[in-house]
Amino acid sequence: MTTSALTNSVITQYVEADGVKVFYREAGDINAPVILLVHGFPSSSHQYRQLIPLLAKHYRVIAPDLPGFGFTEVPEAREYVYNFDTLAKTLGDFVDALNLKRYALYFFDYGAPTSLRLALAHPERVTALVSQNGNAYLEGLGDAWAPIRAYWADPTAENRKVIHDNVLNLEGTRWQYLHGVSNPDVVAPESYLLDDLLMQRPGNKEIQLDLFLDYANNLKLYPAFQKFFRDTKLPTLVIWGKHDPFFIPPGAEAFATDNPNAVIELLDTGHFALETHVDYIAQRIIKVVGNAIV
Repeated sequence: MTTSALTNSVITQYVEADGVKVFYREAGDINAPVILLVHGFPSSSHQYRQLIPLLAKHYRVIAPDLPGFGFTEVPEAREYVYNFDTLAKTLGDFVDALNLKRYALYFFDYGAPTSLRLALAHPERVTALVSQNGNAYLEGLGDAWAPIRAYWADPTAENRKVIHDNVLNLEGTRWQYLHGVSNPDVVAPESYLLDDLLMQRPGNKEIQLDLFLDYANNLKLYPAFQKFFRDTKLPTLVIWGKHDPFFIPPGAEAFATDNPNAVIELLDTGHFALETHVDYIAQRIIKVVGNAIV
């Protein structure tokens, strides 16, 4: 790919990494500083469709689909084990496949424990952090985690079915997008409809249930993530929808305990803050951490 091949227009393509055919979106000058956008549940790089061209005026922007999400393809013969360690391993191999040596990390939801594992493995590569409802503190876990906590404590078929029936459906996905949004009409319906459509693929709900169960292991890594924040004190923007029922404001505010220089902002919106505040978030990334993305 030549430098001229990338512009503010978003290009979609695949690369082989970790035995997986990883789908990703990319825009910007190929020689520009890199910002890596790591999505969360139940979405994919599609959640960054509006943010990518805004940032691509300044950076090379890359957003992959993690295994089990979006359009990334995992061959059955790969016998992939779906947990956060393996997601991070694939993300690391993806970064290496693209020969990325320096990058800022923007993480959301599942993207936080996945990309922060990558940061622990290669701290010298990370130039800046943006957490958009991406949690790394126990105090950030809201009441909406109650049924999942019950599943962690007692991973029975009955508790697994509760998650399956109440979360992994269109109603549950739509609720995640619209809860806490003052004007739901601004949220494009294709966002949650695409997520739900991809969720219906054979075997995908079992993958998601396995990831819900494994999420408990992320909490054990919180001290290591927090030490990374303390040790590096990277330029950091923590910008959250304050009505998120999963990752609540104390989790955003806690970043300042380990990095007093972190800029923390709470927006009047819900979990998927980009659906309502994409222009503002892009502006704040450029202003707060933009000069550090090198």
